[in-house]
Amino acid sequence: MFRRAGWAAVVTLVALTVTTVGCGQPERPVGAAAPVTADAAPTGQEWVEPVAESTPPPAPTASPSPRRSTAPRPKPRPSRTATRTATPPPETDAPSVARAPEPPSCPLTRRGVRVSQAKAKAALTDAARRTYWPTSAPELKIPLSLVKATAWQESGWQSDVVACDGGIGLMQLQPETVAWMNQRFGQDYDVHDYRDNAYLGGTYLAWLTKKIGDTHFRGNYRLDPKLCTGGIESCLLNAVIAAYNFGIAAVLPQDDQGPLVIPNAQYVENVRELMRTCVCLDF
Repeated sequence: MFRRAGWAAVVTLVALTVTTVGCGQPERPVGAAAPVTADAAPTGQEWVEPVAESTPPPAPTASPSPRRSTAPRPKPRPSRTATRTATPPPETDAPSVARAPEPPSCPLTRRGVRVSQAKAKAALTDAARRTYWPTSAPELKIPLSLVKATAWQESGWQSDVVACDGGIGLMQLQPETVAWMNQRFGQDYDVHDYRDNAYLGGTYLAWLTKKIGDTHFRGNYRLDPKLCTGGIESCLLNAVIAAYNFGIAAVLPQDDQGPLVIPNAQYVENVRELMRTCVCLDF
């Protein structure tokens, strides 16, 4: 399942410029159904940061779960212009359940309305331009190319997709991961709303960047492909992409010491190539 492949093989996959939504597989190939045609211009809406930052949280003991939760989704969800709370609630341990094996047949389901590429672009752009750690890491930025490429790899920018492995929407977020992040940041964002989905995906990428950057890169949070000059484990960008797909517990050692592990090299290579060549970059 975790075969390593050269960049040349990935380029062939990415040349199709479309993606398949994952169905239980930690590494999802890049070729499949294309998203819908844009029918509206991106909005200019600014999102207000949901919570004030406190001291960096302790390391979770396990990865946010990639499996479906049976817990009901809390309601009502907050406005994106909600006022910030003085202090985030205490952080609980991240979910630890591993991905389920792929079933013999893996049909997709749909929930809600699929939004246009223009609306998806606006939501993903809003997520990328936020400052997630204004006090301790104001320089931490999530590249728009990474947000767009991750969403394309995960869903083909199909906002209404629910995959058989539990992934939801543009960023294919798992319900338990969403519940954990809403608790961590003191919010109640709706994963089935495409704007909230994009924001939650960006927040998760930012949290992974902060966590791994602190433990293994001496507080350097640059997600720059030019820094990936050694092996696949040599740069923060690769580690963040791997952890987004496979969970942080699979990438970081339990005690945060020792070398990083990239268990899903093909997925990382797919997203890296999409950051350069995806048709979605021109939307």
